[in-house]
Amino acid sequence: MEGTATLLKTSPICVADDVDDSTVYFHRLFWTFPPCVEAFRHCKPLVSIDATCDSATGDNVILDRHNGIKAALENPNSGWLPPLAYRAFCIRHVAANFAFSFKGTDAKRLLVNAAYAKTEAEFHYWFDIMRTENPAMCDWANRIKYDKWTQHQDGGRRFGHMTINISECVNSVLKVTRNLLVTALVKSTYGRLAELFVIRGQTVEAQLTSSAKFCQSFMKAMEHNLKDSRCFTVTLFDRHQSEYTIAETTPTGSFSLGTYRVSLQHRTCDCGYFQALHYPCCHAIACCAQSWLDWSIYVDEVYTMQKVFRVYQMGFVPPVPEGLWPPYDGPTVIPDPRLRRCRDGQPRSTRIRNNMDEADPNRPKRCGLCRQPGHTRRSCPQKGSTVAGSS
Repeated sequence: MEGTATLLKTSPICVADDVDDSTVYFHRLFWTFPPCVEAFRHCKPLVSIDATCDSATGDNVILDRHNGIKAALENPNSGWLPPLAYRAFCIRHVAANFAFSFKGTDAKRLLVNAAYAKTEAEFHYWFDIMRTENPAMCDWANRIKYDKWTQHQDGGRRFGHMTINISECVNSVLKVTRNLLVTALVKSTYGRLAELFVIRGQTVEAQLTSSAKFCQSFMKAMEHNLKDSRCFTVTLFDRHQSEYTIAETTPTGSFSLGTYRVSLQHRTCDCGYFQALHYPCCHAIACCAQSWLDWSIYVDEVYTMQKVFRVYQMGFVPPVPEGLWPPYDGPTVIPDPRLRRCRDGQPRSTRIRNNMDEADPNRPKRCGLCRQPGHTRRSCPQKGSTVAGSS
């Protein structure tokens, strides 16, 4: 496809102490297709890495602390340093390393809870418990800068993503493709992504037709916030309707459970959720209800269906048949026999299944096209309009 970005790294072949310029060993290959590049412009400014990359601009990075990744990102010429990009560590990998030194599920749970804390007070609550259990736990955690593994000091750059589970999603999207040989892998990736863009594009279009303003996963979180916003006492502090205090009370209104400051203008709340997730928390929703404001105007645009639709707007084109390819002018690329893992047959996958591979058994069944409950893709009322619109 025209516009595809590629970067091939090879190793020279020496024959009797002489370099053979006609043949080289394959080392690694990076490629990305134009629709994927265009799609990222409309995604969260976040990159999840569990393998090495070469460059990026204007992004935030979550990684698994692999030494090779760390060295690449710390290179001054890599483009991965602030203010172009900010790094953070996957808390699942941090907790796994922590568990090697401190056994027991409780110790690991305390570290994870401290990492997920959205306020400094909540962080110190869990950290003080760790210090009471074993001061060495805090010493271990303090070796890592807080902005690399805690949510309350990341400036909202993570959008709530504390792990590299985003990368793990590729395992399901390219489940069979990732085990193929290099040439077949490139072809299969192109075909699989082209198919995925069509399916996802039709799904998003159907949801837009059904007047869905936000994506389904976001609305599930907002339904929870809307429900929790009913037991608050709101006090307005300025005539521009932007600064509030929230008194959280019991359902009967007898006892106060805490007070929070909310700034709709700056999109912040003392609970930390507003600035960490970039959409109104239950306290901000209560403020909007008090002043008859639409809470949706304070939601980051990455959660809107219009933004999701633009992700899949640019489609793939049919690949050029191999017989019509232009002649290749360059050395012959062959695999390095020293890196061969298995002499007979295709190498067996060594991936170990974990809890990320298990589906949620309590998740309600929804239509695969419009994502609404009560019917299937075959009987979806939006199916006809989607086909007519695409034609």
